[in-house]
Amino acid sequence: MKKVNVAIVGVTGAVGQEFLNLIEERNFPYNNLKMLASARSAGKKINFMGKEYTVEETTENSFEGVDIALFAGGKASKIFGPAAVKAGAVVIDNSSTYRMDPEVPLVVPEVNPQAIAKHKGIIANPNCSTIIMVMALKPLYDISKIKRVVVSTYQAVSGAGREGMEELKNQLEDLANGKTPQAKVLPVASLNKHYQIASNLLPQIDIFMDNDYTKEEMKMIDETRKIMEDADMKITATTVRVPVYRSHAESVNVEFYEEVSAESARAALEKFSGVIVRDNPDEMIYPQPLETSGKDDVEVGRIRKDFSVEHGLNFWVCGDQIRKGAALNALQIAEYLINH
Repeated sequence: MKKVNVAIVGVTGAVGQEFLNLIEERNFPYNNLKMLASARSAGKKINFMGKEYTVEETTENSFEGVDIALFAGGKASKIFGPAAVKAGAVVIDNSSTYRMDPEVPLVVPEVNPQAIAKHKGIIANPNCSTIIMVMALKPLYDISKIKRVVVSTYQAVSGAGREGMEELKNQLEDLANGKTPQAKVLPVASLNKHYQIASNLLPQIDIFMDNDYTKEEMKMIDETRKIMEDADMKITATTVRVPVYRSHAESVNVEFYEEVSAESARAALEKFSGVIVRDNPDEMIYPQPLETSGKDDVEVGRIRKDFSVEHGLNFWVCGDQIRKGAALNALQIAEYLINH
């Protein structure tokens, strides 16, 4: 594998730090590594693989000589993505900026690697909850075309960044000490109203749209159709924030056009790269956020027939949204680019 010059934009955040962890774990073939962030993080020192790096402020001139620019999320890709492309870099973007742009591939490498070749300088990383779901949908879709998907998510607070994790930690400590927890971040930090997440569930992730779905729910619907290249697939979603630090879980109900047995679904999932089947009700074995945190694979269990429709299945899926749901997926795209 040839070595490339890499820039990480947003390196001091949760996804940026996970990029570094994975680059080391996977022995990613970088030649030079540029660490970029906002002005407030510029000047920070990061020790990585025996070398000290100074975080630089991201500007339009940050990408000279860069082959691959990994954008961790936020507004940076909209501001600096075009400049990175103009400088000759391929941008792999973890924000929602370009996901639904028809000119930009939206990629999960195990699911639609063929889309990567269509890029014009920018490749979009899907939403974390979308990635986790389509990893389980793809091997089933290959058995029978999917008619309808109903998904309810149980999403960890780390999906809201470091601030979400700190808020849960602080609230749990307050409850343990008999204090009244303070809510300043969830469900959406930019809104004026906030709710306690400790000992609670919040059926709102991101802002509400005009159709009363949240932006997160519409991301799952629209992005899944684009990745699966099936505009006719009926999808509905309810996304919920839960008091778990890391790793999202999803309850998925799928209706097919043809019969798909639990046994054939289990066999297809077991063969699919990046998926582990943990499904043994007799032994109480099923995926859990605690067990999938810090792991690369998506885990699927509770695979069973849905008796309420003609061709239906239920299953439960868990995955680490910072790894496969963000940094790992982006790095896999980068690896594919290098290998092809």
